[in-house]
Amino acid sequence: MNKKEVEELIRFVSKSGVSEVSLEQKDFKITIKNAPRVAETTIVHAPPVTVPAAMPMAAPVVPQVAVPVAAAAPAAAAPANDESKYHVVKSPMIGTFYRTPAPDKPNFVNVGDEVKQGQVVCIIEAMKLFNEIESDISGRIVKVLVDNATPVEYDQPLFLIDPS
Repeated sequence: MNKKEVEELIRFVSKSGVSEVSLEQKDFKITIKNAPRVAETTIVHAPPVTVPAAMPMAAPVVPQVAVPVAAAAPAAAAPANDESKYHVVKSPMIGTFYRTPAPDKPNFVNVGDEVKQGQVVCIIEAMKLFNEIESDISGRIVKVLVDNATPVEYDQPLFLIDPS
């Protein structure tokens, strides 16, 4: 079973709602457990309940806040335009992001480093499996968007690469 097939299996388990899947082949065995989904759902529903309750109290303040927000909008748009010319390397799975192959080793890549297509830029640990994540484009690392040893979600941006 290759890396792509494992990633597809993980996506299937997370989307299907099943709590556990085991797969065994002649020299390969994998078990995927998907229990924390209930906790995530509870967290996702908590903020919308809090926000509408705060809106009626803040209604008189909204006109005063609207002017600074409108002024800040063009400033926020400028960095988005700058970053739009960069290629985004995204997480192909849910797991823990690591910039180094081991705690005592140097980072795979740093800001300013030139990378080639297929070069390993980080590792994502998912269920005790360490998956090497490769750059899908050649270029220069402009920004690392995730801190070392932090959880990442599927399709979460990890790096910005300048392809020019």
